[in-house]
Amino acid sequence: MQFHQYTAVVNSVGDAFGFPFRDPKWIEKILIQGLILIIPIVGVIALAGWMLITFDNLRAGRQELAPAGFDLSRGIGLFGAWLIYSLVLSLPGDVLSGVGGSFNASHNFSGNGFTSLGSLLGLAAQLLLYFLLPSIIVMTYHRGFSGGMDVDGVWRLATRNMNSSVMAGLIMFVAGILGAIGIVACCIGVFFTGVYAAAVMTGAASWFERQQALPAGAPPAV
Repeated sequence: MQFHQYTAVVNSVGDAFGFPFRDPKWIEKILIQGLILIIPIVGVIALAGWMLITFDNLRAGRQELAPAGFDLSRGIGLFGAWLIYSLVLSLPGDVLSGVGGSFNASHNFSGNGFTSLGSLLGLAAQLLLYFLLPSIIVMTYHRGFSGGMDVDGVWRLATRNMNSSVMAGLIMFVAGILGAIGIVACCIGVFFTGVYAAAVMTGAASWFERQQALPAGAPPAV
């Protein structure tokens, strides 16, 4: 997939953390989308649609979060692609951890080695998912669910500029940690910090796509 230069407002990967606050209505939008996120499954699909509409705004040069809402038709593709990648990548580690747990429960054989290996594979799967996530978002944005599930295309995009993939993936990883912090606020706060984390991930994906439009070998802006 070829990308072309376009107006963008996330000019550095670190700018992904700050751009949501430049929207005068950021509090209102994050609060309402956070309330929607409380709804099981539907809330996550709506959040994925909200991310892609925010991506529209960033590509058009507007530092605006999408209006809060139920953009299910827009979000189902990204949600589905993310879910399948998460399940497939985590499967080996989950299987080994399950085997280790079964051995331990039987008291006949220690399964700690399987459990430890499963944990390591689980960590590796998470890191790989974050490495691929910028490409998954961009491919899904342009081509829907089929784009996100184009494994070869996602991999080629992710490895086209390794530095950009690593940096954008790292920002998304940090955003995920920030999103989880909200659980300390009587648990419900995680829904609002989760929406902020989704906005940061969208900003990182926008920056990542812009890097793909630069000439080969050009250093990424940080």
